[in-house]
Amino acid sequence: MAFDTFPAIVTGTRMVTPTALCLAFRRQDGQLLDFKPGHFINVHFEDQQGETHRSYSVANPPGEDHFEIAVAPVEDGRATRYLFGLKEGDKVNISGPYGRFVLREEHCDRYVLVGTGTGITPYRAMLPQLARRMKENHARVDVLIGVRSREEFLFADDFLAAAQVTPGLRLHARYSRQMPGLPQSYESQGYVQGLFEELELDPEQDIVYLCGNPNMIDEAVAWLKSRGFPVKRIRREKYLSANA
Repeated sequence: MAFDTFPAIVTGTRMVTPTALCLAFRRQDGQLLDFKPGHFINVHFEDQQGETHRSYSVANPPGEDHFEIAVAPVEDGRATRYLFGLKEGDKVNISGPYGRFVLREEHCDRYVLVGTGTGITPYRAMLPQLARRMKENHARVDVLIGVRSREEFLFADDFLAAAQVTPGLRLHARYSRQMPGLPQSYESQGYVQGLFEELELDPEQDIVYLCGNPNMIDEAVAWLKSRGFPVKRIRREKYLSANA
């Protein structure tokens, strides 16, 4: 598959967890990146093994003067070495945006957004759009975030702030390894798909978005189908090991 790349400039780097990196870019030509929340971009680079690219969801809403991605490190990963070595002012070749993991124009009583690790980044980009739909269509939103511990909850402040100011938006953080000493009401232990039963999902009224670990997605899809969810009410975006 051929890609039309464009040059972008690194405008910022920051750690958003003890291990995960957030990179901000702007197009070199000064134009805004024309994307929808849920789209991804490809970052192209060359190393001793040759030319390659990796895909990352855009992590911030459209209309800002930059666009962001979040990167989780992989041991000996080619993209890990390249991206964690970038600094402000560096030039990067990017293509996109791409993808179909977006909020469609359709009736929905409730959006159930499920993500693991950096798979929660497209939901951060969707927060303003979700707030508008909740106000206009009275939709509800449940955001289910699965990480190993509270420290690995990416962009936690953004999700917590949205839950506080957006009636009908509920946040659920599920920790598979370590619970905090004083857990909050939205925090629990286990795997994120274990929350499905208590949410009483409705295959006729709810639409479920799944993003992140392929095993989580496969298990979640199997559970949803066993409860009568049609394929059209399940959206998925797998983060495969190629993102190393």
